Amino acid sequence: MNLLPKASGTRPRVACDISTQGVVAARSDAAGSPLAAVSRVELVAGAVVPGLKPGNVTDRVAVAAAVRKTLESVGMKANSRDADITLVIPDAAVRVLLLDFDSLPTKLTEALPIVRFRLKKMLPFDADDAMVTFQVMSTNKSIVRVLAVAIPRDVLSEYETAAREAGYEPGAVVPSTLAALAAMDEDPALLINANVLGVTAAIVRGGILMLHRSVDLQVQPTGTPANLPPALFDTPSAALPSMVLPLVSADDTAGEWAAQEALPEHGRNPYADRVEGEAAVQGAASITALAVPPVALSDAMASGGRREEPSFSNQQAPLLGEEIAQAVSVAVAYFEDTLVVAPERILSAGPLGAVELNRILTEHGLAQADGLKVRELVQSEALLADATSVPRGWLSGVLGALHG
Repeated sequence: MNLLPKASGTRPRVACDISTQGVVAARSDAAGSPLAAVSRVELVAGAVVPGLKPGNVTDRVAVAAAVRKTLESVGMKANSRDADITLVIPDAAVRVLLLDFDSLPTKLTEALPIVRFRLKKMLPFDADDAMVTFQVMSTNKSIVRVLAVAIPRDVLSEYETAAREAGYEPGAVVPSTLAALAAMDEDPALLINANVLGVTAAIVRGGILMLHRSVDLQVQPTGTPANLPPALFDTPSAALPSMVLPLVSADDTAGEWAAQEALPEHGRNPYADRVEGEAAVQGAASITALAVPPVALSDAMASGGRREEPSFSNQQAPLLGEEIAQAVSVAVAYFEDTLVVAPERILSAGPLGAVELNRILTEHGLAQADGLKVRELVQSEALLADATSVPRGWLSGVLGALHG
């Protein structure tokens, strides 16, 4: 099994996305073709708690049952000869980083130890006991730029085990945002992937990932997601399990950001003056990476129609909106700094949805007034008539995974 396998057109034609809020499965007949069937099963709160330590899949029975139900609903028979799937896992369970090398061996067996060695001081877990994969994204006379993805073996095993206990074999495993990137139809593009626990920003230009940055939304000690009305993300009303996301120390965060130097051809590092501020909001399970390599209308399409997006309803909702807006603001600043042009559009992935994301950004002065628009990553033409029962934001990961 490989994380982030290169697109070959031979990836399994069925994908399954396991997240905190539920399991989604989808089937397409060929790489790049519309989704022919989709299915979603919501999980009870706390069944999946993504992070970089074991304990991601806390209710293995429930998750395995949800995986089996969704996959059977899209025509994938369990324990069959052709039970291979592409598995999409939460961003918070992996680390995604950009590495620059003066040179790198062309043979995988020779290059991988070099990449792994570079990651030793950059990962909050043991690089020697992690699954590591990489792709060379660009090469010139002086720099080999590599996209590296690492995940603790025990964490990866939890997601794979849930799929196998459901009767399916994970032929490929891809992090959520990196999976969604494959579904993007714009270039350059800025994508925002928001879910119940965090938000990831990604920028792509010319097929090269220029930014991959995740920030945890803060969680209260009581277990209730701070600032987070459950209806906003179309989740069950039960609160998340009692937990506190530990903060990264300022020294550790500063070291990691310092390792992500400004890209030579793009000038200054827009994050240089943000290190201390980031330390205050980063969670230990977040991905903090500068990389260069793609929503939900909540219940809107549950019956083939649309309804209004739910809005923040509790007193703390503005604080959540501020966190999301801040994450987007940093990504927009990076976009402007590296591409020397302001983005015209944001592609929305994840359960938050384009309508609500647009409302948040407009409220914080980041959209509309400056001509910045927000639209769903998953467009209606990407779905056949029988594949409209799941909100589009939930489908971004599986759609991208099936493009490979």
